Amino acid sequence: MDQMIEKVKGIPRGLVSYLEKWVRKLPSVKKEIDSQTEAMIDSLQPSLKPYTGQFNTYTSLPTESRVKEKILSEIKEITSLEKSRWQKGYVSGAVYHGDNEHIDFLNRVYALQSQSNPLHSDLFPSASKFESEIVSMTAHMLGANQTKDDVCGVVSSGGTESILLAMKTYRDRGRELHNIFRPNIVIPVTAHAAFDKAGEYFKIKIKRIPVDENYQADLRAIKKASNGNTICIVGSAPNFPNGIVDPIEKMSEISLERGIGFHVDACLGGFVLPFAEKLGYPIKPFDFRLPGVTSMSADTHKYGYAPKGTSVILYRNPELRQYQYYTIADWPGGLYFSPTFAGSRPGALSAACWAAMLSMGEDGYKDSIQKILETAKAMKKGIDEINELKIMGDPLWVIAFESKQLDIYKVMDQMTEKGWNLNGLHKPACVHICVTLRHTEKGIADRFLSDLKEAISYVQSNPSKSGGMAPVYGMAASLPFKGIVRDLLKKYMDLYYRIIL
Repeated sequence: MDQMIEKVKGIPRGLVSYLEKWVRKLPSVKKEIDSQTEAMIDSLQPSLKPYTGQFNTYTSLPTESRVKEKILSEIKEITSLEKSRWQKGYVSGAVYHGDNEHIDFLNRVYALQSQSNPLHSDLFPSASKFESEIVSMTAHMLGANQTKDDVCGVVSSGGTESILLAMKTYRDRGRELHNIFRPNIVIPVTAHAAFDKAGEYFKIKIKRIPVDENYQADLRAIKKASNGNTICIVGSAPNFPNGIVDPIEKMSEISLERGIGFHVDACLGGFVLPFAEKLGYPIKPFDFRLPGVTSMSADTHKYGYAPKGTSVILYRNPELRQYQYYTIADWPGGLYFSPTFAGSRPGALSAACWAAMLSMGEDGYKDSIQKILETAKAMKKGIDEINELKIMGDPLWVIAFESKQLDIYKVMDQMTEKGWNLNGLHKPACVHICVTLRHTEKGIADRFLSDLKEAISYVQSNPSKSGGMAPVYGMAASLPFKGIVRDLLKKYMDLYYRIIL
């Protein structure tokens, strides 16, 4: 199999895909693939199913109702096991605030609004208040107060839904106004995977463009890739892999000149960059101050410090937003309309999001971002001093690093052994840490750098040792047959829903 892999390297993607379908039909190849895949899944089972045998397992409803206090006790025990890890600040991203007082406050808000459902706005008009104000506050934060346009938007369930909604909007707009029936979007290879998901869901062709030596979208490639069927150009502020902001100003000019929609994915940076700019960091315009920007996504459940499950999708004007809505006027069940993909939605999450934004205020956000950026600066300095590592580009707080001397995934695994949870990345092979408020606690940055040095030393002394996620990432990075990797990921999701007795 290894010899076969070497032979297909360098062959065009389409031909590789054809070869993969043919090769996977060979009984001997299929047997080896299945064997290796099952071995990897088995090795991941302990980390995904650590509670097997530790707590009661239910494959069907209990014949008698359980005592509520016993249920709560079990949930508390599970929560404490997981909380001890992220609360110490050993996790990249995931939990962005994590202070007990803040969490307790949001939980109290959620409890008060637990029955709210924005689908029934006549019964819960508070949902309209909370969501319209969330949108307005986010829009003004992202330049709406400096443009004559009526910037508007909706609250979604997360960054992926915000991106999907925007791409569906551009597809429908392109079809109705410009008779585009074979739409495409132009995205940097570093754009979030949600854009690829949108392409698959909505039958939109994805035209990927490379990034330059600074890990920013290549402007010449954008101009070359966009055409009469392009419904949207995408830029990131910043991108998830390397934490680099694309050349949004120049991309805005291209979009404006060609009359193409321009979406800025600020899911990760929407609640960071505006306050970094106010703190004096050299942040170039990336929002609605640029006339070519027609939509933006910003996650309130990241650095907005709301509970998980809210994001905001913004549009330059209500006319564009109209293409996002779903309405039906001839359903026997009555008039039905929905601003997002979901019908019923947890209004309590919107209430808690609104409360989080008010409780933070501009001063609170500025203070938290200042701490995060100072901590990230110290981490970058420490990583720069490690000869075996190289930081990719010049990020502010999402720090990706690679190694030419070592298997970076083995380094990541060793960090996992030390209690850290970092993000493994591809093309090129690298790892990143997304700095949050959890990392600003005293001693966390120093611990990270110390553990990182020890992890590197261990990998240098034990180059042949492999386990954990290193083989999975290694295979995904080197294997030209991506269908095999996708099958592995599907089996992992199967394992997620499997009950282990």
